[in-house]
Amino acid sequence: MLAKIVPIVPPRPDLLHIPRLDTVLMVEDVIQRYRELPSRAELIRRLPRKVMYPTLNLILLYLQYSKKIAVTDEGRILWVFQNNRKLRRTTTRRKKTRLGGRLLPE
Repeated sequence: MLAKIVPIVPPRPDLLHIPRLDTVLMVEDVIQRYRELPSRAELIRRLPRKVMYPTLNLILLYLQYSKKIAVTDEGRILWVFQNNRKLRRTTTRRKKTRLGGRLLPE
């Protein structure tokens, strides 16, 4: 079954609190550090600064859309993004390979 794509931009931005970059990074850092949080309330308790609930919801929607977190049916928040240095290194430094006797362009 295909997942329903939720639009990131709210229909009426004047009604919502739009998060700043430092707030998004703070929430992302806490979720990444704990790997799994049982609820949004637990996430709010573990944040170093207070975040308004509508702002947190928008941040969680963004992180879900960018495939960094997954939210289960029970409301658990899981960090699923793979931040692997070795994988990044191998994808950035490709070796020249031969295809039919010719070198492939990089």
